[in-house]
Amino acid sequence: MTFTVTYADRQGGGACLRLAGELDLGTAPELNAAIDRLVDGGERHLLVDLTELVFCDSTGIAAFVRGDNRVAADGGWLRVTGASGRVDRVLQVTGLADVLRYEPDTADPTAQAAG
Repeated sequence: MTFTVTYADRQGGGACLRLAGELDLGTAPELNAAIDRLVDGGERHLLVDLTELVFCDSTGIAAFVRGDNRVAADGGWLRVTGASGRVDRVLQVTGLADVLRYEPDTADPTAQAAG
């Protein structure tokens, strides 16, 4: 399955990254590069929509933590939303759901509050 990262501006500022496919050792560098581009461009608030992500391994989890650390160093945040199935389970089991203030039921992830 092909992995894609797309992004758009969020209502109220920041960026929404939408992930689709499988996030693993082979695709995590693409997510890291997308986060780096946004942060280097001045973004400090990143919402990552996982609605279409079907798989995430430990390398993907590490990419989320790396991205959160990167924006937090500049006073920002990274949040995730929309995970289901195995991806939701990985977020729960690893404790990352709490760290990233995971919102599984956000109807419109582009409108999610900073919290």
